[in-house]
Amino acid sequence: MATSHTIYHTLSNGLRIVYRYSDSPVEYCGIAVKAGSRNETPEEYGLAHFVEHTIFKGTGKRKSWHIINRMESVGGELNAYTSEEATMIYSAFPKGNAARCIELIADLIGDSRFPQAEIDKEREVVLDEVDSYLDTPSEAIFDEFNDHIFAGSSMGHNILGNEETIRSFTPEICRNFLDRFYTPGNMVLFYMGPTQEKTLLRLAEKHLGTLSPRPLPEAFTAPGEAPVFHLTKRLDTHQSHTVVGARIPGMHDSLCHTYALLTNIIGGPCMNSLLNVALRERRGYVYSVDAYSSLFTDCGLFTIYFGCDEEHVKRCLNIIAGTLDSLAQSPLKARALDAAKKQYLGQTIVAGMNCEQLALSTGRATLFYGRAITADEVIENINSITAEGLRAAAERLSYKSCSTLTFE
Repeated sequence: MATSHTIYHTLSNGLRIVYRYSDSPVEYCGIAVKAGSRNETPEEYGLAHFVEHTIFKGTGKRKSWHIINRMESVGGELNAYTSEEATMIYSAFPKGNAARCIELIADLIGDSRFPQAEIDKEREVVLDEVDSYLDTPSEAIFDEFNDHIFAGSSMGHNILGNEETIRSFTPEICRNFLDRFYTPGNMVLFYMGPTQEKTLLRLAEKHLGTLSPRPLPEAFTAPGEAPVFHLTKRLDTHQSHTVVGARIPGMHDSLCHTYALLTNIIGGPCMNSLLNVALRERRGYVYSVDAYSSLFTDCGLFTIYFGCDEEHVKRCLNIIAGTLDSLAQSPLKARALDAAKKQYLGQTIVAGMNCEQLALSTGRATLFYGRAITADEVIENINSITAEGLRAAAERLSYKSCSTLTFE
């Protein structure tokens, strides 16, 4: 697939458009909304995710079946997901169907009715999803960890919500959330494929240019720093699950690339990460150990997850402490740093070949940064990281600065 220029345009109502040409036989198109679980009040926990589910359940001119069938009938897919600060609604489809997709997205955003009968059915689906999630300690532990590290803020709750809030959602509540956040100035239409730019802009103007602009949501207040905690919760699980983590700067901070590289070195997806070698390959303590950097608009979070037999938890924590403290105390040697950069950039290139993820990341980057981040920028940012800069960032992750939560 050859991909060339990226073009930005803003409709008169404030809706931003990012267009990325490719000669692929598959097109990708969707809407990125700057709204997620962080926008909810306590009475609304889970509402952003619930709206993402039920927006497909009926409009003024389409029933649920017609919405689903609109893209699937031509071999396409209609998908969506919700995060803390964004909701993505998008479709992948054979080329030649961009008009069909954009018209459908406009109908969903502008005229979703949230029929009561459909809401009641989907409510049970979402509640089953919540139960399934809570039955998976390796996933549920992250939400409980966030509850503590972001205590007192809207960041500290499960994206899925809880039974009490989910059972309270009505068509009016869902539509009100849509009206508050699915407004042109709070959204980005993203497209990648062979449809010509002029055609794509004409379709966007026709179907989405009529959406009425409304006031934008208020800016978030950054969560306060919570005290370091070390907690253990008894669940009588077969395996113990542990999360170690600390706050880091957010997506707009100049250190975000440094923390991305540091995360990859500590516990990235490759088997040669420091913790995978130390905990699994050398000692066989864990089946998996992973490190993550989650970046939000005004804050970030670094976490390490591992699952092991209860008898190995303390040993694993000691090894993690030693690994983090070693990185904070001594800069990597030049050869090791160069190797880490080469590996990270290679992973980035491979990930960039996933067309669907490239389209989604283009939309998300435009939503939060105002433009897509180019491969050359990523290479420049990673190559500019020094051993001392990496060591200084690691100081924030020294074990004494980290909190821990274990399910046993």
